[in-house]
Amino acid sequence: VKKPVAAKSLNDAAGILLKKEVPVLCYHHIKDFKGGESDYIKDYTVTPGAFADQMKTLADSGFQTILPDQLYEYLLYNGPLPAKPVMLTFDDTDEEQYSIGAKEMDKYGFKGVFFIMTVAINRPRYMSRDNIKNLSDSGHIIAAHTWDHHRVTKYSGDDWNIQLVKPQKQLETITGKAVKYFAYPFGLWNQASIPEIKNRGYQLAFALSAKRDSIEPLYTIRRILVPGTWSSNGMLKPMQNSFNK
Repeated sequence: VKKPVAAKSLNDAAGILLKKEVPVLCYHHIKDFKGGESDYIKDYTVTPGAFADQMKTLADSGFQTILPDQLYEYLLYNGPLPAKPVMLTFDDTDEEQYSIGAKEMDKYGFKGVFFIMTVAINRPRYMSRDNIKNLSDSGHIIAAHTWDHHRVTKYSGDDWNIQLVKPQKQLETITGKAVKYFAYPFGLWNQASIPEIKNRGYQLAFALSAKRDSIEPLYTIRRILVPGTWSSNGMLKPMQNSFNK
């Protein structure tokens, strides 16, 4: 006689908040600096050499990448994680995330999450539909980052359809896979946005370094920006300090 399969334990919001956080890094531009660029640009830009060094540092330090499905299972159902997990995320559809970022990650078997702003697809300097399909086919996760990067705190009326539903459907058409994850433009969210995102089938939503919401921690997953000022070896300390629970 077969023994009954034990039901998975389901964590509530308080239980999720008690779990050790997984470091989630957020990248934007991967390119060399040009003369006269502002500190703002450098906050969002990592040189190709620095990115390569950072990937090697993570691998040499024993980190293994996880993807949102695994994070969801861990937070909600106590699913397993590697000993040193990290999530690598990329915002805004920049082409170099595909041609430089994914290529470097492949050296170490790393997989990432690419949050796509769909208005940019096929435009100069941004990813093409084929790039996005290739990322998905090779094991990376394609996720939504709105149509045109308007902050969700300003939405009303049909904005939810334009910014959440249409990009989701477009990306699902490109990849042939469900799009279940979302990143807030500028990392900004409010209480009113969470039920709108949840009701449209998204399972996790990613912010930036602000505190997680006590009621909806799955929709306020914390990330930290990787600035151009980090050295490859110096990246480990801020990771530890930010995700130190």
